[in-house]
Amino acid sequence: MIGLLKKYLFQLVKKARKENRENILKLLPDIEGEVSILDLGCDDGSWTLRLGEKYAKPSLFGVEVVSKRAIEAQEKGIVTKGFDLNGKFDFEDSSFDIVHSNQVIEHLYDTDNFISEVFRILKPGGYFIVSTVSLSSWHNIFSLLLGFQPFDLANISLKGNIGNSLSFWSETETENSKNKSWQHVRLFTPYSLSKFLRIYGFRDFEVLTSGYYPLPGMFARIDKRHSHYFVIRVTKYEG
Repeated sequence: MIGLLKKYLFQLVKKARKENRENILKLLPDIEGEVSILDLGCDDGSWTLRLGEKYAKPSLFGVEVVSKRAIEAQEKGIVTKGFDLNGKFDFEDSSFDIVHSNQVIEHLYDTDNFISEVFRILKPGGYFIVSTVSLSSWHNIFSLLLGFQPFDLANISLKGNIGNSLSFWSETETENSKNKSWQHVRLFTPYSLSKFLRIYGFRDFEVLTSGYYPLPGMFARIDKRHSHYFVIRVTKYEG
């Protein structure tokens, strides 16, 4: 029974991940001419290239700490660096029109540094598009009510799944379970991350959501606070 339920939930998650990426593309701003895009946690660069397809003259940059993936991104023509996103970013002030981060912020222990550094390297009027999983999703809430680890915090150990037998994090299911950079450290809700971004000076919030297990994804657009994935687009203003 647990195996069948897990398989059903996994199919819903796969669909929600796809919808989440579609939401990111919807939130890419309309910018004419040359556009500089930085993808924080660019993996092998495939998604970074997808982000650049919207623009006539994109300049693509990425940050990736897994060296094998960073090399693959570099081979795709993306200017790639490998520094720790918990520290100072290796870019000058006001360098980018768009900074993008998908499923990265939940892996970081210094989110104050992360947000402030994104603000620093964005050009005035530039856009930050950040996506993550929500602590307040119903499946995480029900896990806590049952005394289990939230689904999205079951990958806190190199030993794999911790405290939730329905979670997808296990050594047998992902090659990344043995990589510390893929462990979740802290989670946000759409409300808390929006507040966090506002504290650091971001404005003009747009939020899109996906995933509402075990119900169809359409409910995520109605009840954003309890969706699984969410994307926030904000703008940098100074003064």
